Amino acid sequence: MKWFSGSVLPPELLYGTFSMLAHLKTMSNQQSAVFGGGCFWCLEAVFDRMRGVKAVESGYMGGRVENPTYRQVCGGDTGHVEVVRVTFDPEEISYSDLLEVFFAVHDPTTLNRQGNDVGTQYRSVIFYGSEEQRRRAEQAIAELNAAHPWPDPVITAVEPVGQFFVAEDYHQEYYANNSYQPYCQFVISPKVKKIQEKFAARLKA
Repeated sequence: MKWFSGSVLPPELLYGTFSMLAHLKTMSNQQSAVFGGGCFWCLEAVFDRMRGVKAVESGYMGGRVENPTYRQVCGGDTGHVEVVRVTFDPEEISYSDLLEVFFAVHDPTTLNRQGNDVGTQYRSVIFYGSEEQRRRAEQAIAELNAAHPWPDPVITAVEPVGQFFVAEDYHQEYYANNSYQPYCQFVISPKVKKIQEKFAARLKA
């Protein structure tokens, strides 16, 4: 870890919100939220832009294997879900705000599928870290089902948080570093644009 020898961390570790600083120092007033809703590249790109979000990490949760690899998870045999762990300051953005963003950028009515991404690793799920988070998640789902914004009901699962396995390095800040890739242009960019329009007042400067 030679980069600790100086006083400045290299740019690649400071880009976006996935920073090693998030692992070195966590402020006491920060909280975390874990969401699964399709490819984690999409969710990371969206939450990265929200004011009050301090770090976003792509990873895996909910499976049966220790330290799963991306290839294993994509095979659908480990039971893990692609998720993002969002570290946020509740004084700047609330958990309910994060839920609103989450439901705005994926289809919570399709079982084990988001667009062309099919498999249990892409299921819609909220992993709650407290009873308050569970209550708010279930309340948000109930309100959406009452409002009927989609033809079909919300089937997002609400489950207790489990062990979080950080995904491989190349997945972190994937959209920020690979926006030219076809998947990023055709799948992620429209989601980012939607958030920039729908939540313009809540974005980072």
